[in-house]
Amino acid sequence: MKDFIRYLAASLMLVSLTTAKAEIQYGLALIAGQTGASGTENEGTASDTSDRSKNIEEIFAGGDIFVEHVGDNFTFGVSYVPLEIELGSGKRTDTNAAADIASEADTGDRSAEAKLEDLFTFYVNYPLGNEGWYGLAGMHMATLTTQETLNNSSYGNEDLLGLMLGAGVRAGNLKYEVAYSKFEDIELTASGGGTNTIDAEADALTLRVSIGF
Repeated sequence: MKDFIRYLAASLMLVSLTTAKAEIQYGLALIAGQTGASGTENEGTASDTSDRSKNIEEIFAGGDIFVEHVGDNFTFGVSYVPLEIELGSGKRTDTNAAADIASEADTGDRSAEAKLEDLFTFYVNYPLGNEGWYGLAGMHMATLTTQETLNNSSYGNEDLLGLMLGAGVRAGNLKYEVAYSKFEDIELTASGGGTNTIDAEADALTLRVSIGF
């Protein structure tokens, strides 16, 4: 999936750049916003079947590069965020005084964090009136990466899809946008000896200011 996303994005950019220059804009954008993630971890062992839930909100700032085809009515484009976007992180200390042997006790510090990488967005702008206002709809493709310190297992990475809706206004080569993004449900299963599972969901509210050339 990751290689397919890169190939598709590169192909669209190449096609755009070889189209009539008057119809193409490429440029840079600054983005800022807030991500929200909520999830539940299921221990999934015979001795511990408890669930742990957590809600996390993170503020982020970064940028993207983009290429777009500007038509008389609709604008089509693709953007790429070269930076990681943190969805959340956490830490806890586990103790288990009931173990028969101290070395078998499931104790120690546990930490985990999740990030979005290689975020591509394919979008369309459609006019709302005659004053430069437009609606915004798009589809995200990204990779969720995890990094954790667990007792005897680890979670892998997962490719995610998401949908985006918003609105903006164009003033010459500048665009100002506000958008809401919702990603598909996240389901992760630990490997390496553990049977833990995570069910989570993530969304984001972003402000984007871009300039095209």
